Amino acid sequence: MEFLSVIAAAAAAFVLGAVYYGALAKPWVEASGVECDETGKPKGGQSPMIFAMAFVLQLIVAGMMRHVFSLSGIETLGAGLIGGAGIGLFFISPWIALNNMYGMRPVKLTLIDGGYATLACAAAGLVLTLF
Repeated sequence: MEFLSVIAAAAAAFVLGAVYYGALAKPWVEASGVECDETGKPKGGQSPMIFAMAFVLQLIVAGMMRHVFSLSGIETLGAGLIGGAGIGLFFISPWIALNNMYGMRPVKLTLIDGGYATLACAAAGLVLTLF
């Protein structure tokens, strides 16, 4: 059952990412500096491989979250939500901020990406404790 919870958690984070970045596409493109064509879409498009790799990476994060939750005794929905949000807010977001700071990227990009990390990890944590 744990493997299914990891797949479901990764899927939840992945779908949330589609909605989140769909809603924030324009500010993200502006902040990231990605070059766009005349239609406003990133030049070169996005290959299906990017989305496949994104899901694999979500599986890795969800799998490690499951392991940490198991070691920590996190089993309730509330604890999963808070634990996941904490991982996103206090582990992943600072790392994104560090990379963006050294890359001299705008704070807006860090806020957008860190916000997604926090929300996606909270959702994954919630899903992990459903099983």
